[in-house]
Amino acid sequence: MTQEELDAMMNGEIDDIDGLEEETSEEITEEPAPSNDSADTGLPPGYSDDTSHHWPLPATDENKMVHQLDDVTKESEEKATEIFDIIEVISNDLMEKEENISNAIEVLTSNIELFTTLSTKFPDVEAFQTQLQKNEAALNDTNETLEMLQNSGDSIMSVMDIMQYQDIHRQKIERVINVMRALSKYMNTLFEGRIEDEKRVSSAQHIAGDTHNDLASTDDIEALLAQFGN
Repeated sequence: MTQEELDAMMNGEIDDIDGLEEETSEEITEEPAPSNDSADTGLPPGYSDDTSHHWPLPATDENKMVHQLDDVTKESEEKATEIFDIIEVISNDLMEKEENISNAIEVLTSNIELFTTLSTKFPDVEAFQTQLQKNEAALNDTNETLEMLQNSGDSIMSVMDIMQYQDIHRQKIERVINVMRALSKYMNTLFEGRIEDEKRVSSAQHIAGDTHNDLASTDDIEALLAQFGN
């Protein structure tokens, strides 16, 4: 009810109060509930897509720099260890198969010598010549297999050498972490006071010599931070 309607009712100019209340109720509309941009975007309270780049993110476990770097080095070392374990198993299997192939080559070489002798002494026996050819073909295939296993072993060693760079990268990150931690401790020591914050007297809002006594508003502070963000 407006002030004019109230004055008219007091002067007796409005008799239908019920009708007036119905008109007033129709004019009132429900204001929509404020949307929580932070909940929709996953940003912390007080942040939005338009202003998040103006503000430093809050110090949570998800964005603490040293915390994140520690996680990176830890996970990287764990995954590298798993890879080395797998490579070691493959390398051992290759070495075992190489030994088996070498034994097979010795047997095939011996068979070839035997059938060569038999074919020479008994040229009319076709079976000796056939077995000689089969063993020679098997020996060629076996030598190719042995060469492939040896090349695979060399490739495995190359992979292990390349993986050593991962450890070097981890050490570089750890060195950055140490520098950051040293700087953090230095800054904490630099700003350290002899009086605990809980026991410190409330800071004055104005001191002698100030040109004005106006406090900066929230809008002024946000505008200033926005300039630094840009």
